[in-house]
Amino acid sequence: MLGAIIGDIVGSIYELDNIKTKEFPFFEDRMEYTDDSILTIATADWLIHGGYAGDYYLRYANMYPYPMGSYGTMFVQWIHKANRGQIQPYNSCGNGSAMRIAPVGWAFENEEDLLKAAKMSAECTHNHPEGIKGAQAVACTIWAIRNGYTKDDIKEWLESECKYNLDKTYDELKRTHKFECICQNSVPAAFICWYYSTSYEDCIRKAVSLGGDADTEAAIAGAFAAADPNTEVPEELTCDVTRFFSMDFMDVLKKFHEKYEV
Repeated sequence: MLGAIIGDIVGSIYELDNIKTKEFPFFEDRMEYTDDSILTIATADWLIHGGYAGDYYLRYANMYPYPMGSYGTMFVQWIHKANRGQIQPYNSCGNGSAMRIAPVGWAFENEEDLLKAAKMSAECTHNHPEGIKGAQAVACTIWAIRNGYTKDDIKEWLESECKYNLDKTYDELKRTHKFECICQNSVPAAFICWYYSTSYEDCIRKAVSLGGDADTEAAIAGAFAAADPNTEVPEELTCDVTRFFSMDFMDVLKKFHEKYEV
């Protein structure tokens, strides 16, 4: 999960101020966690304690109402309605379902259980088929990486089962990538960043410099890279990032790691 959170924090200042270069300070004091990290922690909390995933997303959104970059417009409307007791999904294919799903990729050994949990996480808000598929694709990719599947194995699965177009090289993607906060744009982009990365930091820099939804795409790409023993998060970055978020987050991370032995 730290892989996703670091990506979110590094991308936070570039979401609405895109850059197209990998040459930028990796950590700056003006960076901070966004809704991506908040709802990732909420997912971990749900997996620890059980219940209805939507209750956790609502609770965390109320506890952390003003993150950098804010929540998506439709999610904000969902919060207001849910606070009045009307918890209903809104048929979204937005990348919000994929940005928060990383803990599911670590919590299950059985693929069937993983797919079910990813669907439960997504459909309380993002119940559009593409929203559910995006969450399942990210969770399955993390699961496959840590179970020793190769990049090409996973690429073939995403192309055949999820119908994602992954034929572009990173440089080709960078020339055409646009800011579009939907799963079918951000999930393939994040995968391509990891597929062509040489290290964890390189993966994050690639995702941020695409010039798209920087924090979310870096969070998803970072989750992939962190699961990969060839590009896992360096210890010095793990130490650096803790200054950016609350001790409450650390407590949930600790409990999640203890429960799932990750």
